[in-house]
Amino acid sequence: MATTEPLPLDDEALRELIPRLRRFARSLVSDPAAADDLVQATLERALTHGGQRRKHDALQSWLFAILYRQFVDEHRRAARWRRIAGLVAPDDEAGAPTPDQVFDARSALAKLARLPSEQRALLMLVSVEGLAYGEVAQVLGIPIGTVMSRLSRSRQALRRLDAAGLPPPSLRILR
Repeated sequence: MATTEPLPLDDEALRELIPRLRRFARSLVSDPAAADDLVQATLERALTHGGQRRKHDALQSWLFAILYRQFVDEHRRAARWRRIAGLVAPDDEAGAPTPDQVFDARSALAKLARLPSEQRALLMLVSVEGLAYGEVAQVLGIPIGTVMSRLSRSRQALRRLDAAGLPPPSLRILR
């Protein structure tokens, strides 16, 4: 079985296919600059790996296949970077709190600080840490019924403090 020699790339044939490659690339990506980058990467790959093409009439399909594989590779690479960036950097929603959120948090902490430590601990374990009543009972070494009744009284005390309208928390000036 004889193998045919790789054919050299014809510069003129490549130039004639560039507008069609651009049109195909623009159908894949919406940004014209990204489409041109895709075509450039395709031509670069074709020129560096031109010896892999065997048939002269397959130049067009070979270039379109390279372009599509470049697109898929770039798409996968971008998705991988988005996943990595999501692990390293928090989402926009979890970014810095707004001034209103800071004020509300400080107000809640000020009210919570006015509760007895026993009530504060119960509210923190259930509401902030998300422990189940049974887990809170184990942590504090009390029966689950006691957890529920104390939690009810703690929430009631917090509502009374909220209704009493504590003065707003003091804000420090940072220099």
